Amino acid sequence: MKVVSVVGARPQLVKLAPIAAAFAGTGHEHVIVHTGQHYDVNLSDVFFSGLGIPAPDVHLGIGSGTHGVQTGNTLAALDPVLAAEQPDWVLVYGDTNSTLAGAVSAVKQHIKVAHLEAGLRSFNRRMPEEHNRILTDHAADLLLAPTEEAVRHLATEGLAKRAVLVGDVMVDVCLRIRDAVTRGEHPAPTLPEGIDPAAPYLVATLHRPDNTDRPERLAGLVEALAGLGVPVALLAHPRLVAKAEEHGIKLQQGAVHVGQPLPYAGLVSAVLGSTGVVTDSGGLQKEAYLLGRACTTVRPETEWVETLEGGWNVLVPDPAALPADEWAALATRPAPTGDRGAPYGDGRAAERVVRVLAERA
Repeated sequence: MKVVSVVGARPQLVKLAPIAAAFAGTGHEHVIVHTGQHYDVNLSDVFFSGLGIPAPDVHLGIGSGTHGVQTGNTLAALDPVLAAEQPDWVLVYGDTNSTLAGAVSAVKQHIKVAHLEAGLRSFNRRMPEEHNRILTDHAADLLLAPTEEAVRHLATEGLAKRAVLVGDVMVDVCLRIRDAVTRGEHPAPTLPEGIDPAAPYLVATLHRPDNTDRPERLAGLVEALAGLGVPVALLAHPRLVAKAEEHGIKLQQGAVHVGQPLPYAGLVSAVLGSTGVVTDSGGLQKEAYLLGRACTTVRPETEWVETLEGGWNVLVPDPAALPADEWAALATRPAPTGDRGAPYGDGRAAERVVRVLAERA
């Protein structure tokens, strides 16, 4: 069996790590195509080296652009690659423009598509990721669902026959790295200047258009973080930095200490050392949950509804609209003490993915 993995953004590289490892123990051929959607070294290269992923077989170097331009350029660049490779499967990951472009390029060439992390729904049609994941699910031949809730969403949309529950590959990599960090196999993360790793601190990320594109919205979020009584390590995505500069908003203020995005092991270590997380990232919500840290999500919805149970994750659509003490109590609350269970699987999802692909090749 020959499988082409199409990846392009940080979350996809994390998911690729356990998949690549699972393929390495088989006789199957696994070809990695990196679209270059995330081209910043802190969002791309460090994940290949830090997670032991083989170097990409093909790098398209797409770079940034509007959604239409980025998706179109990726689609055009992928067409000859897939035509030359002629794999049994094209495996696409998550919900980015690279995901949609990979699916469309493959189906137009009558190559079977498998969608990893299928069935997630935020029901927020303002999110470009929501369109990408829905369009990809309806185009794909095989829907590799991470949770029972995702399977239910697919069934509601008439896609049950294509769906297989495999679990979440993020569990595979997150738990492996957690254990390695705990054993001291990774150096301490480089936290922003002013953050004492021995004292309480929060980890924060912001990058979604709904939170960064409007100056008043971004300013309100930064001010809400700045007013907290606990230092905040803001791991600033390049998009956040660019938008803050464009809007004339100072990120480094009050409790906020600005640093760069961390390699995956560094991020896991930083979350483990923290008292909690504030984010709009889907992946970091789940990583906080898996690592036993309280998460406050500055969005009105989440794809990962399982994290909401027991108060592990709390949705705060607009922190600036809350009284300061109420917002502070939410953002700095301690982690719950209840059992989280294992809604995302047992850490062997990647092995199941390879097995299912081989059975249906």
